[in-house]
Amino acid sequence: MEPVALLEARQVTKTFSLPAGGQQTVLEGVSLAVKPGEVVALLGRSGSGKSTLLRILAGLIAPSQGAVLRQGQALTGPNPDVAMVFQSFALLPWLTVKENAELGLIARGVDRNEAEGEALRALDMVGLEGFEGAYPKELSGGMRQRVGFARAFVIKPDVLMMDEPFSALDVLTAENLRGEISYLWEKGSFPAKSILLVTHNIEEAVLLADRIVILGANPGIIRGELQVDMPRPRDKETPRFKALVDHVYTVMTNPQAAVGQLITEQREPRFTMLPHARSGGISGLLEILDSRGGAEDLPALAEDLRLEVDDLLPAVDAAVMLGFAMVAEGDVMLTATGREFANAEVHRSHEIFRDQLLERIPLMKAVLAMLENKRDGRISKDFVLDILDEHFSASEAERQFDTLVDWGRYAQLFDYNADEERLYLDREPVA
Repeated sequence: MEPVALLEARQVTKTFSLPAGGQQTVLEGVSLAVKPGEVVALLGRSGSGKSTLLRILAGLIAPSQGAVLRQGQALTGPNPDVAMVFQSFALLPWLTVKENAELGLIARGVDRNEAEGEALRALDMVGLEGFEGAYPKELSGGMRQRVGFARAFVIKPDVLMMDEPFSALDVLTAENLRGEISYLWEKGSFPAKSILLVTHNIEEAVLLADRIVILGANPGIIRGELQVDMPRPRDKETPRFKALVDHVYTVMTNPQAAVGQLITEQREPRFTMLPHARSGGISGLLEILDSRGGAEDLPALAEDLRLEVDDLLPAVDAAVMLGFAMVAEGDVMLTATGREFANAEVHRSHEIFRDQLLERIPLMKAVLAMLENKRDGRISKDFVLDILDEHFSASEAERQFDTLVDWGRYAQLFDYNADEERLYLDREPVA
């Protein structure tokens, strides 16, 4: 008989009201279960609702639709079976290390002597013995995050939730702390039955997780999940590890790619979402690829450029969308058009960019047609936003408009007057 899930979301949707009116859907129809004895990683870009989903599962915010179950029972408030480790450490600066660690137990009414004993054991587990009387300001970032882990460990939760816990640390400290968490889990002394990790670091997900759940963005949906079929401890240098990382990179750069077991059908929008990448960033990426022979391994490129996935992928997506590059098996490669663009002089690069926009971006072609059909060659921002609002949330429509303006300006198709909030042709309109 299959064990009851420790934590489960069933068709969860979350919508927030916007200050200017209207609503934005952050999560839509998300179903997810965390079972005993597994590490689950939620992987997705900015805008995929990872942290929102974590807070809904923790009972900190309520879903707009759907339900959250705790061991098969409906969750109606804060979840007592979970503990959370945050990116920002979230320590109380006026409390000592020990006092911060025992805070959760004291809040639950545990006897102070018992709470102190549990806190000391947890601090020893994370390597902070001898620092019990120190204050957060006296600690390095890595040590402060260890206090965050100790504070969660003393609760002995069913599910330990980690919201990008290593992203605020330097590379070496983060790597060391990941290794220690992995070691505790592997030797069976981890003080939680399961882990739910939110991250945008692909290698981190493959290193720590048994199952990677990949979310799409705007709104957040579950695209699918991938089983990490590797024994522990995991070696990043093995061919299997690298293959899994490359596969996830490929999935993340291709919104239509199959992830694994569960694929959610989506209605294809009339206007495909433009990646949030500036024309200068796209151009810079293509020039770097050209200087490296026209192809590069995506994880290696991200590491060399000291960029996180969220920072690199929009430029890669845009290059693929515009026909300048293609991605396969975790590698990004220039197309013939991309190589021509990377080596073109300035005037010719604008022409190539314009040709690719008009050939491959229906939204750009539609906006240009509107401008050319207007006697004065001008249209308002609100007019374009009204069209975009049919396909995207209000905030995403604004971001799409900003990208549209940047690309259109670079291609010398039109310009934008921010004071008047109007697009206008760079050339004479059709009579």
